[in-house]
Amino acid sequence: MARETEIKFKIKLDDQNLPEQIKWSASDGPQGDGDECKSMMVAMWDGNEKNTLRFDIWTKDMQIDEMHTHFFQMLLSLGDTYHRATGNPFVQEDIKNFCMQLGDKTREWEESKN
Repeated sequence: MARETEIKFKIKLDDQNLPEQIKWSASDGPQGDGDECKSMMVAMWDGNEKNTLRFDIWTKDMQIDEMHTHFFQMLLSLGDTYHRATGNPFVQEDIKNFCMQLGDKTREWEESKN
């Protein structure tokens, strides 16, 4: 039996249009008024234009170390998703290695700022 669900995002902006709060909910989920998050990265494939549409939003109180963690986890999960979708045996390991190298460089960069 086919069914539908709806995912909603509510972004509260300050007087300079910077995101202060992000809430999301799904019509078939238990969120009630919505779960809060600090960042979201959404990508959609436009089959007609053969192009990826995307938007990245984060709240102004998101810490840099949180963004590092969020971004690295996103990259790793993209590798997993790509592997499941295509069966490409190289992508998971290559993205994991890239993330490890990028993590090392990021750590060095953060330490050099102090």
